[in-house]
This record gives sequence, C-alpha cells and structure tokens, in this order.
Amino acid sequence: MNSIFPKDYKAFTKIILFLRTQLYLTMKKAYLLIGLLFSITALSQKIETTNNDIKLAQLPYYNFGKGVGITSTDSIFQLNLRFRMQNRVTVYEKEDEKTTYEGEIRRLRLRFDGYVGNPKFLYAVQLSFAPKDMGKTVEGESVNIIRDASMTYRPNEHWSFIFGQTKLPGNRQRINSSGALQLTDRSINNARFNLDRDFGIQAYYHHEREDKFGFNIKTAVSTGRGRGFQGQESDSYALTGRIELFPLGSFKKNGAFFEGDIAREATPRLMLATTFSHNNNAENSQGQTGTKLYQPRSFNSTMVDAILKYNGWAGMVSYMNRTLSDAITYTIDDLGNRKSNYVFAGHGMDYQLSYLFPSNYELIGRISTQKMKNQLYTELNLPNTQEFTLGVTKYIWEHAFKLQAEVTYDRLSFHQGQTKNNMYFRVQFEIGI
Repeated sequence: MNSIFPKDYKAFTKIILFLRTQLYLTMKKAYLLIGLLFSITALSQKIETTNNDIKLAQLPYYNFGKGVGITSTDSIFQLNLRFRMQNRVTVYEKEDEKTTYEGEIRRLRLRFDGYVGNPKFLYAVQLSFAPKDMGKTVEGESVNIIRDASMTYRPNEHWSFIFGQTKLPGNRQRINSSGALQLTDRSINNARFNLDRDFGIQAYYHHEREDKFGFNIKTAVSTGRGRGFQGQESDSYALTGRIELFPLGSFKKNGAFFEGDIAREATPRLMLATTFSHNNNAENSQGQTGTKLYQPRSFNSTMVDAILKYNGWAGMVSYMNRTLSDAITYTIDDLGNRKSNYVFAGHGMDYQLSYLFPSNYELIGRISTQKMKNQLYTELNLPNTQEFTLGVTKYIWEHAFKLQAEVTYDRLSFHQGQTKNNMYFRVQFEIGI
C-alpha cells in the first residue's frame, strides 16, 4: 500500500498541473475574446454615435452639427433629437392703410429621427408648435401639430421607399427646409403654386456622383388632401414625379438642399430639375393646402427650377404653374344666395441671386412675378403681382444660427385698372441644432 501511494500521488499531481495549465490557457483565450468583443462593441458604438446624422431624401434639413444622438448598446436602435426656432418682427406699409407691425414665433419645430432594428429601416417625426405652423383652429378638429410622420426603407445607397406623411417632391425651394433659406421665407409663387406635405407612398432613386453627371428620380402616390386630413372618405389622389439632373457633379455638403453658397464651391455646380403633379378631385384650393372648395376639382401642376453655385455666388431660377379648365366652384347657402370660391391657378417666375462675402455676410436679391389664370383675373379681379426683395444675412453658425433682415416691395395690378403698392421690412433670428 505504501509502495503504491507515492506513485499514484505523482500521477495525480501531474494531472492537476495539466488541468491547471489547460484552464489557464482556456481562460486566457476567453479573456482575449471577451476583450476583443468589448473593443469591437465600443468601436461600433463610437462609429454609430459620430455618424448619427441621418439624412432622409424626402425630408432634407440643414444643421451645422448632428443634433443630440442616442444609440442603444446593442446598436439596434438610434434616436436623434433636433429643434429649430425662428423669431421675427415685421413692419408693414400697405397703401391706403396705417402702418402696422407683427412680432411672432414664425416656426418652432421639434424633430426626431433614427432607425429601429437595422439602419435600413428609418423613421422621422417632426412636430410644429408655432400658431402659423399648426394652421387655423377648426371647431371639432384636433390641433394639427404633426408635420412629418414617415418610415423609410433604404436597402442601398440608391433606393429609398417612404410610407407616411411628409413632403412631396415639389419645387427645389419647397423641398429645402425653411431653416435653409437665404431670405426669411419662400417666394410668393412657392406659397401659392407649390406642392405640400401629404400622406402616401414615395419611391426615390439616387444616382448623384461627385465629379460626374448624376441624377435623381423621385415619385409619389398620395391622397392629395394634405397633412392631418380629417374629412370624409373620397376618391381624390395625387400622382407626382420629379427628375433632378447634376451635369457637373453633386454639390459639396449636399449643397442642393440649402440656399446660398456657404460651402464655397471650388468649381461650378449646377442642378436642373422638373416636377409634374396631377391632383384628382382635389378638395382644397391649392391641392394639399388652401381653403375648402365647394366642388372637387382636378388640376395639374408643373415646376421647373435650376440652381448654380460657384465661389460664394448662388443663383436660382424657378417656374411654377397650376392649370385646369374651370377654376371657380359654386354653392347655394341657406338663404338662397350664390357663393363662390376658387382653385388658385396661374403661373409664376422667381429669380434669385446672392453673394457670400468672406466675413459670412450675404447679400441676396429676388424678383418674383405672378400671373393669375385669366378667368380669375377678369371674373374675380384677383391681382397679378410683382415682388422685389433685397436681403442681408449674417451666418453666425452657418444656416443653423443666423440673423436675417430684408425689405420687400409688392406691386399688385388688377383687371379693373387700379394698382396697389405694399411694402414690409423684417428682421428674423434663427437658431437650431
């Protein structure tokens, strides 16, 4: 017994040493693997956090930074938070009227965007809180604070499929965020003839290239009734298509999505585009917006626009129209009186030119002409309009933080021969993230 014990003890000791060595090597490999996994996770989180600036083609915006971003530890969820605010004071000088002024919060927007599950599946929500953003309060209807609520499937760099409520692919100035404008607001033609937000399905194909010919194709099928529609069921719908050409290559920093050459293009950059939209049995005077019509009307909208930027200079030309055979609708009220309203039809041109000085002061000029459909001009005496605007913008932090001032002169010409001259001066402050 004693002769066997030492022999067994030595064998047992060898086994223990062998197992300990193997356990040590196994643990070492495990620790290395765990450390590697943590490093990869940390790196991926860093990448996700620094690249949280998700740009959605149907909802362009301008921000100097990337907003406030949150990414889950497993990288299956991302939330970006942004806001922007426009405060302004306007002094009005209208012919045969006393001088008035208006101080207001013109826009106050809160936006959330990101992805869920996979960066190919994105979402965007934008809420508005300023009175003019929400529209007029209608008894029996909820306050309309929802501007955008859409989901996007982006399978690759070329295709985007959007479902929900967001901007239609209309005129360039309308697609651009109101926070990316050189002047305090869009032109009178954009206000009257353009497309607006709508609920539906959109499909985009992007093929922009840095220094070569590129193009984008954008299509939409929507209700034609605008955002937050709360009416009855109807057979109205809108079909929209837009083509954008970039013959000299794409703009720096997505420069087609903001006005002015704050990127200071080293070589000329040009965009040519056209949009066509058919609104079938529209219920509003401007399709997605406007007053309620007494009878549905179908009409077509055509838009052509061009942008050129080079070395601080930026120029833009736009044409817009809305056409239909009979623009006036009628009804009989309870007292037997005949009442009328109309589709805002006609056409207009915008010309805009600017130069950005090295000091980040910018001088902007815009001329707009608007001609009503002859039926509206002669029967309802709606005026043709010429508008001249001169503005100065100081970019403190590019478009995200700026101070703007402008003076605008309007000349209204009526069919009956009279004219009317109006003018306003405005100062606006904008800040956002």
